[in-house]
Amino acid sequence: MPLLLLIDDEPAIQHAFRKAFYPPTYETLTVRTADEGLALFAERKPDVVVLDVNLPDSTGLQTFDRIKLIDARTPVILITGHGTTELAIQAMKRGAFDYLPKPLPFEQLRDLIGRAAEVSRLMSVPAVVAETAPAPADADALVGRCPAMHEVYKAIGRVAGTDATVLILGDTGTGKELVARAIYQHGNRADKPFLAVNCGAIPEPLLESELFGHEKGAFTGADRKRIGKFEQCTGGTLFLDELGELPLLSQVKLLRAIQEQRFERVGGTETLQTDVRVIAATNADLEKQVAQGRFRSDLYFRLNVFTIALPSLRQRGDDIDLLTDYYLNRFASEFGRPVPVVAPEFRDALRRYRWPGNIRELQSVLKQGMLKMSGGILLPDVLTALQKDVTAPPAETSNGNGGAPPPAPAAPNRPALDWDQFIAERLEAGSRELYAESLTLLERQLLTRVLERTGGNQLRAAELLGITRGSLRHKLRALGLTIERSLSAEDDHAD
Repeated sequence: MPLLLLIDDEPAIQHAFRKAFYPPTYETLTVRTADEGLALFAERKPDVVVLDVNLPDSTGLQTFDRIKLIDARTPVILITGHGTTELAIQAMKRGAFDYLPKPLPFEQLRDLIGRAAEVSRLMSVPAVVAETAPAPADADALVGRCPAMHEVYKAIGRVAGTDATVLILGDTGTGKELVARAIYQHGNRADKPFLAVNCGAIPEPLLESELFGHEKGAFTGADRKRIGKFEQCTGGTLFLDELGELPLLSQVKLLRAIQEQRFERVGGTETLQTDVRVIAATNADLEKQVAQGRFRSDLYFRLNVFTIALPSLRQRGDDIDLLTDYYLNRFASEFGRPVPVVAPEFRDALRRYRWPGNIRELQSVLKQGMLKMSGGILLPDVLTALQKDVTAPPAETSNGNGGAPPPAPAAPNRPALDWDQFIAERLEAGSRELYAESLTLLERQLLTRVLERTGGNQLRAAELLGITRGSLRHKLRALGLTIERSLSAEDDHAD
């Protein structure tokens, strides 16, 4: 959970803060003086700091500057009951996350702290981890060893140590932000801020203000001066996601900001200098947009100096198994449950699917599966969009053999179940339902094979198993096994 540090000398503020931000969502520390706060900041390394600018042993931005010297990446939200507009502007120019006047609007503060904690996570949680390392409960990571992903890793290594602008291309959900974070974390600016802007999520009239700031009175509702991301992120890295959604007028200003590191706030005349590395990403075909006049060719050429193209999940082969195991370990930690067993049929269904939503969709499917499963085993019945018939035998038809049943279909090529490995893995995962898990998996394997042998005929399957047909149907429903075919005449009247 994110660790918050409040540095404020008012007991009422401290009490209200602890009541508003508490476990399991947040862990909260509160101190009254700058010296106490700086000592605790160095010792505990909080994710977000909320700082009063008027303390008994420090005033103005002195404490803020000392925090930034220790770690410039930590988001700091400044609060004060006696501040001025100039102080707010100076704080934002120095890299404050935001600035709030007292009395504190706690709904706004809660939203700010949530966003600040996410920014802190993006900067601190590794974007590339060893495949054998434990999965952080709150982290996505670049995982994969297919040839296309090895090319991505090499590209990150080539460009990370430079200040070159990078363009990341890939379908939705392929991990473009993770690549941007990896470049940042392995680069020369890893000790400076990393800010992300989704150009497709901000209304067009506000996007230019978000990037470059605005002067008071620049437009209706601009009741105070605003510092934009290019100014706030000086010295750091700015990630522009969904760049293909950027309006043409904003593209002109962005081109200048990237080329010259200069810009003006909306409604202003003063030219401001910045020092920001830009990493951009899009799922759009920018060459096509240039041809259609929807994207400026000069900006495209400026961005296209170093491009990293991410493969879609369906192009990554066995990485689907690797990603499945990685995320199941992560979600098991997140949900406080043992790592589930993955039935071979479940993996088969994942491999057959085309994954239009890529890794983001895989994460959603695995989460749904873990929440719907019973008995600690992931079976195909918990899938929705990926629902597949695990037996799928052909319907019986007359074959000229005097009504004799057709030959049994060949068993599909599936990996053999290694019981020793299964038991060892479940014990290692801390299972407390090993008996039920083993019986469920055994029944599933047994019924599937017998139904394959009988061509899906439930009556003959029940005879081979030595159970009633009603009992077989009950077990099929409990295990989530379905038979998608027309019942034979024998099945229809054999009750």
